[in-house]
Amino acid sequence: MAYAITRTCCNDASCVSVCPVNCIHPTPDEPDFGRTDMLYIDPAACIDCGACADACPVDAVFPVDRLTGPDTVFGELNRDWFRDHPSDHSWGTPAFPRSLPAGLDLGTGPLRVAIVGTGPSAGYTAQTLLRTTGAELTMIDRLPVTGGLLRHGVAPDHQSTKRIAESFASVFHDPRLRIHLNVEVGADLAHAELAAHHHAVVYAVGAAADRRLGLPGEDLPGSLPATTFVRWYNAEPTVPADAVDLGAAAADGPGAERAVVIGNGNVAVDVARILLTDPDRLAATDIADHALAALRRSRIREVVLLARRGPEHAAWTGPEFLALTQLPGVEVVVDDHPEVRAALAAAPEGSGAALLAGLPLERVDGAGPPRPGRRIVLRFLATPTELVGTGPAGAERVEAERVDAVRLAGTDALLRTGLVVRSIGHRGVPVPGLPFDEAAGSVPHRAGRVLDPATGRPLPGAYLVGWAKRGPSGGIGANRACSQETVDALLDDAAARALPVPTGTRKEFDRLVRTRRPDALGLRHLRAIEQAERARGQATGRPRVKLPTVPALLAAARR
Repeated sequence: MAYAITRTCCNDASCVSVCPVNCIHPTPDEPDFGRTDMLYIDPAACIDCGACADACPVDAVFPVDRLTGPDTVFGELNRDWFRDHPSDHSWGTPAFPRSLPAGLDLGTGPLRVAIVGTGPSAGYTAQTLLRTTGAELTMIDRLPVTGGLLRHGVAPDHQSTKRIAESFASVFHDPRLRIHLNVEVGADLAHAELAAHHHAVVYAVGAAADRRLGLPGEDLPGSLPATTFVRWYNAEPTVPADAVDLGAAAADGPGAERAVVIGNGNVAVDVARILLTDPDRLAATDIADHALAALRRSRIREVVLLARRGPEHAAWTGPEFLALTQLPGVEVVVDDHPEVRAALAAAPEGSGAALLAGLPLERVDGAGPPRPGRRIVLRFLATPTELVGTGPAGAERVEAERVDAVRLAGTDALLRTGLVVRSIGHRGVPVPGLPFDEAAGSVPHRAGRVLDPATGRPLPGAYLVGWAKRGPSGGIGANRACSQETVDALLDDAAARALPVPTGTRKEFDRLVRTRRPDALGLRHLRAIEQAERARGQATGRPRVKLPTVPALLAAARR
């Protein structure tokens, strides 16, 4: 019986390298890699060895005959992908891990690399350098904990996805790596100081800023970016427990039990799912305690996902959307519209729009309260033009106490709601000491090398990886290939002796960190936090209970 990859696929292609018959596609060498929602196993070529299941870091691979419930569809999805994408399972030219030339003299002993960030892209970068070179690494994070998006971005009901963090555990414990947490580059340390103590600095800082709608009323209370909402339910320690007020969203009014999510990517799907999932199910995850308590009190029972374009342009991935349609006790409907009907009728098999086939088409009245039951409404061809607020006297005006409705283009009707979550994408933020392109919202680079905008040439020793490099696209596993490209560039520069020679030693850098940030944390402190959170979780039958504030994390670390 063949194996199949299911919805938790992370796309990092660990399975591809261990498959003895090359039946998992697309591979990193194929054009479709990074463009498909997931990887697929050809049942006609699979020999049922199970090597892929053993290598999968997120437990996404199972024998087809053991798939149950909602996962049974993935046996068909794996098979059908090869019907439309015939693949040659013969082996291509073997690729071997890069390394540094033997006897390379960098002038100061081993290659020293600083990595700013501890999320997935940073983890893959460190993993590759440690496995293929004798480099000494320094990892720095502004928070007292590691993980980046793995800890503070992945939804709490996706515990299997979080397991990829286990593959990075050996990275943080490697004797050639030192970790400095609760240290912010740009505030506590400058880029020039990192460069003075390392041959290279790799920035894995993500794309932390939200894109804005640019609409009147966007900053009303009750209107917030999806990143705030996601960090709130994931206990990101810089987002306070009261950053999201679901109680206010449930005040009296026609939209009291409705939330509106602007956008239809995977993050928008996560927000909708968390808002309507039975809190008792979430209680078995690592969701923030304050978020769980707020969701238990919440009266929201309808979430409307607004999309400016038609269903053929939906940005969610197939596996994530399928999970949304299988949420227990929640109905998913499509707001009826002639152009939407036409798009669904014309949707080619296997397309994103085809996933909506069979869903009820209803004309949803957003001016009144939701009908009984819990449901998610997919409303396409709906462009917001204004967020309208209601003040204490009940008069509609933009300068009001909190958001009360969304006004849509081409209609006088208001979509009543007490909560608007804006999920329209991210953009990078300036990195002190590096050039920044405001229009693109990113640091200029080529293949991971930071570029000097004045000359167009690489800045020696400065590199990017992850969303900071390629923009907010691709899931966790996409960082593996992304980091490999950056590491290859770094090693090419090292071999060409194009890296600056650091003037400070590793010990001097450690002293600098302690001087600038006396409350910086290291590996033993990270272990203490991990033990404290695991112990709190064990007491309540949960994987962990996160410490939600910086003071709480620091206190646990010092114990």
